[in-house]
Amino acid sequence: MDAIEKAFWLITEPSTLGVMLLASLFGLFVGAIPGLTATMATALLIPFTFFMDPVPAISVIVAAVAMAIFAGDIPGALLRIPGTPASAAYCDEAYAMMRKGQGERALGIGLVCAVIGGLTGSVVLSLTAPSLAEFAIQFSSFEYFWLACLGLSCAVVISTGSTLKGFVSLLIGLFVATIGIDITAGHPRFTFGSVELMGGVSFIPAMIGMFAISELLRFFTTKKSDAAAIPASRDGVFRGIGPILKKYRVNIARGSGIGAIVGVLPGAGADIAAWISFAISKKLSKEPEKFGTGHPEGLTDAGAANNASLAGAWVPATVFGIPGDSITAIVIGVLYMKGMNPGPMVFINTPELIYAVFMAFFLANLALLPLGYAAIKFSRRIVSIPSQLLMPVILMFCMVGAFAINNTVFGITVMLVFGLLAFVMEENGFPVAPAILGIVLGTMLEDNFMSSMIKADGDLMGFFSRPIAATLGVVTILLWLVPALLALRRRLAR
Repeated sequence: MDAIEKAFWLITEPSTLGVMLLASLFGLFVGAIPGLTATMATALLIPFTFFMDPVPAISVIVAAVAMAIFAGDIPGALLRIPGTPASAAYCDEAYAMMRKGQGERALGIGLVCAVIGGLTGSVVLSLTAPSLAEFAIQFSSFEYFWLACLGLSCAVVISTGSTLKGFVSLLIGLFVATIGIDITAGHPRFTFGSVELMGGVSFIPAMIGMFAISELLRFFTTKKSDAAAIPASRDGVFRGIGPILKKYRVNIARGSGIGAIVGVLPGAGADIAAWISFAISKKLSKEPEKFGTGHPEGLTDAGAANNASLAGAWVPATVFGIPGDSITAIVIGVLYMKGMNPGPMVFINTPELIYAVFMAFFLANLALLPLGYAAIKFSRRIVSIPSQLLMPVILMFCMVGAFAINNTVFGITVMLVFGLLAFVMEENGFPVAPAILGIVLGTMLEDNFMSSMIKADGDLMGFFSRPIAATLGVVTILLWLVPALLALRRRLAR
């Protein structure tokens, strides 16, 4: 109890609250610019943490990341350009609501659900860190392979229109994920002699291209943008939010739980949590036909999962020193630098510091409500800008975001190529979302498949040799087979 009291006074010092506020504003700015991810916000803050005490140093990262993950929803809803990869899963849904004049409501739903999910993840982090980390540490390459397969299965659910076209889009994404050095043989694949392609295709420039550049191409080829036809928002940010939260309370709880669990798994992260949560929401919905038309149900699940996963990722980071995602990979270095060596002993040696970090999560997510509201209100002005002025500015920000990933012009080339690809796909009825999902999970799928085959000496039954892997494998295969068997049964019954 004494450690919790000390932690409370540490986190409520005026200097700590002041730097958290500045970091929150910084996180909102970074998250709202396509290409500048929450991971980049963390990396940019590291030099400033050198001069801070441990609690303020960690708190500024927590605050900036919580804000950045939500802020990625803003350009996604306004312009169909997700600010962060975590917002890509439900970008089309939020944009559809914007086109119906419900843009502020869409962002308000995302904001409230992000706060609820973030607080849920904070509770999970505070109460169950050691036990959840022990569960996560049992995952080997076999379990991660099935987890990737389960995630890829979401492509069929999230795609709108033809299932076959959604599957083709997924295959395109998986093909892109194979470009680069073969991890097993060390041989370059599909690089065509390009040194830059040996490192693979960076996901962020590809995502910016497929969402933003395709939209810009549509504007320049038709001299008309969807953004220009967006009606003024008729709803307030929080107007009617009560009935929506009541109606979809199960969705919010489910999304928060999925986010926290996926966050705990090392190497997963907010983007995978959002994709899985959105797909499950559509699969279990009583109104799946409304998805893609501006339906708030998917936003509640995925919005909650996003922020819940952030706190979950800190569980293996603090207990075992294993990064849950790219953000905590950076954070672990800061923890070591500040003498808070990750591991079970941190709860014994410096409990007040680790409890202060837990409290920082609660503060950051509570602060997200007023700051997010202000950001939504300010962002409304973007839509009123004439498209002839807005589109070149968007292109400039996209180029900055694509360049900033590896500080190379090649990122801009990737962005343009994938923008053209997405434009051609959408003009022919192929959805973009499954391709994005394939790029995200393709590397994870291949890496863990090859590692597992080496471990099992080529025996495929090795994928079912562990209890958790066997469970995930059976669930995934049933998910693949049941719809096909039901379709076959319906055809035979005719």
